[in-house]
Parts: sequence; structure tokens; C-alpha cells
Amino acid sequence: MLTRNCLSLLLWVLFDGGLLMPLHPQPQEILEAQPRENVVPVPGRRSSSQRVKRGWVWNQFFVLEEYMGSEPQYVGKLHSDLDKGVGTVKYTLSGDGAGTVFTIDETTGDIHAIRSLDREEKPFYTLRAQAVDVDTKKPLEPESEFIIKVQDINDNEPKFLDGPYVASVPEMSPVGAYVLQVKATDADDPTYGNSARVVYSILQGQPYFSIDPKTGVIRTALPNMDREVKEQYQVLIQAKDMGGQLGGLAGTTTVNITLTDVNDNPPRFPKSIFHLKVPETSHVGSAIGRIRAVDPDFGKNAEIEYNIVPGDGGNLFDITTDEYTQEGVIKLKKPLDFETKKAYTFKVEASNLHLDHRFHSVGPFKDTATVKINVLDMDEPPVFSKPMYTMEVYEDTPVGTIIGAVTAQDLDAGSSSVR
Repeated sequence: MLTRNCLSLLLWVLFDGGLLMPLHPQPQEILEAQPRENVVPVPGRRSSSQRVKRGWVWNQFFVLEEYMGSEPQYVGKLHSDLDKGVGTVKYTLSGDGAGTVFTIDETTGDIHAIRSLDREEKPFYTLRAQAVDVDTKKPLEPESEFIIKVQDINDNEPKFLDGPYVASVPEMSPVGAYVLQVKATDADDPTYGNSARVVYSILQGQPYFSIDPKTGVIRTALPNMDREVKEQYQVLIQAKDMGGQLGGLAGTTTVNITLTDVNDNPPRFPKSIFHLKVPETSHVGSAIGRIRAVDPDFGKNAEIEYNIVPGDGGNLFDITTDEYTQEGVIKLKKPLDFETKKAYTFKVEASNLHLDHRFHSVGPFKDTATVKINVLDMDEPPVFSKPMYTMEVYEDTPVGTIIGAVTAQDLDAGSSSVR
């Protein structure tokens, strides 16, 4: 007899003297009812035992989800030991889904599912069964509770609930540098089969990045990835259930990865000599020209400091950095005089403010260029030979008498006569 249940599962143990005693079995979660044997000591005997059959043990049935058959899906059978097969016992069912999801044949105890079930919607149903005398309508046994579990099938693909992802990693990172961990969720039963066992792979983004198939951790796969060459990467990640085997369901997501800047490039002047023309009348402190070194890095890694290299020719000038354009602004420290000196030559050094020790081996993170300044002659007024003249003249000196002279000179190139 298959699947005798807990309605009234009795283990009758025969003791000396012909006394019968009921022993209720303990329910266990099993897929199918399994017969068990139990060794029970018999009173009055020191070491002998009697081996008797124990009733069928059960408290759980299984039903396949998403069943699409034309007939109701068979779940299992309830049976009472008091049912002798003569139609005197009636089986009833109550609890979760009784009458709407599950039906029972009152005579045979056969249980069927009358509609398709979704484990992700409801994984199990708790029901109660009872055996009733057909004539008296009274219960033959206490009501018994059991569970019908919905058996999972692989009907859900993995989903990346947090995608698409955005991540960043410093340029020039070594192979294996951590980028991001992605996670896919599969609504199937993780405790049954491989329906929810997800394996990760990269569909687009190799050979630059790799992913751990079990953990979903993305790492760099190439050394010396240069932001100045390529800054943005779009990586397509796939999660496949059934352990990645053929027939598994898959979901995808994108990971947008940006290489962040490091100071791996020194500043460089685009040319070795800068020529400037400066009027001799320029005011002290005024900006007389701009030069610029180019640094392909970004942000603070591209900040440049300019300095005039000590030596001849640069003591009349100063240089500062324009924080917005990173240009070197040359300013006048002392007045210029074309007639005294017509040209100046000096060197300017450009260097990074924020150095990265990892790239010291590349070389010095600075560069130099030569600045040549030509002073432009301007049309200046004549200049008297002395700032003040003192002359004496006698009274009553006749008109037209020469009493002294003043002199002035035009210092400009190609000067004209002074009047």
C-alpha cells in the first residue's frame, strides 16, 4: 500500500498477553513515502526483540511548476488504514488552495493540481486532510497537516537588478586590478538543481578586462592601459544559469568603465624657442607675453609651474602660472629702454606640481624652452641734458642779448632735430 499518511498512521506493537497499543510515527520530509522497520523491545524479555513493520511515513508532496498538460497534474494519494476499500470512507481537503488549486477524489484520496503553478509566486501550500465515515459523517481520525511543495523548473533568466553599471579604474594599473563586482539574481530555486547557479562571462570588452565566472568580479586584463589613448570602455557582461551549460537561460548588462588619470606624462613645450616683442614703454608689473607647455594629463596632474632659469637676461622679468589656462605669464620687473638694450634671452622651465613616484623612471617631469624678447623702440619726447638750468642776467640788459642756452636730445633711432 503506497503513501499511508499521518491521518492515522499507527504502528501496532504486539506485547506479551495480547495487548495492542497505538504508536504515532514522526513525520519526515521525503519525496516519496518509504517503508521503515522499527525494532521495539518486548516487556519481560531481557535481550530478545521482535521486528515489526512500521507504517508509511510522509508529510510532503511535490508538484511540478508551469505544468502545461491537458489533464490535471497528479500530486499524490491519501489513504487511511481504516479504509478497507468498500466505500465507507470519505476523504476531505482544506487549507491553502483547497478546491481552487488542488482537488481530492473523496473515494480514492487521489490529489490533483487543477491549474498551472508558479514556484516564484508561491513555493509551497499547507493543507489539511481528514478521513470521515460516509454514514455517520464523523471523523475516523484526527485531522492531519501536510505540505505540497512546488517543484522548480528553470523558467527564470538571471537579471542584473543594479545594471547598467558605472565604474572607474586608474590608468596604467597592473593586470588584475579590481574594477567592480556585478551580481545577477535568478528567481529559480537555489536549493534544487542548477537552475539558479549563475556563471558570468564577458561578451564584449576583451582583451581589456576579465571577469571571475563565479563571483562576478571584473579586473583589468591588460597592462599599461593609457587614458590618453582610450579613456572610455563599454563592457557587456552575461550571466547564464544552469552553471553556464548549454540550454541555460542568460541575462546581460553593460558596465561603462572610465580610466581615471594618473600623472604619467611630463609637460612639454611644443617648440624650443619663443619670440616676444615688447614696447620699451611697457609698465613694470604688466604682462608682456605668454608661453605654454602641453601636458596631456588631466586635472591636478596637468598643473604646471613655470620658473625662469637663473642666468643672464632674465633678471628684468618674472613668470607666473595662469591657473585656468596653465600658461606661463611673463611680467616685467624693471623698465625697458630700447636705446640701452634692444634684446633679451633667457630660459624658462615648466614642471609638474603633483608628481607620481611610480613614474620617476620615465624621466624628469619638466622641460625647458628659450624665450627671446625684442624691445620695440617707441617715439619718446626729447630729453633735456639737465633737469634744471640756472642763469644770471644783469638788469637793463638790452633785448635780444643771449643770456645762456639749454640743450635737449631725441634718443629715438633716426631721431629728428629738436626745436
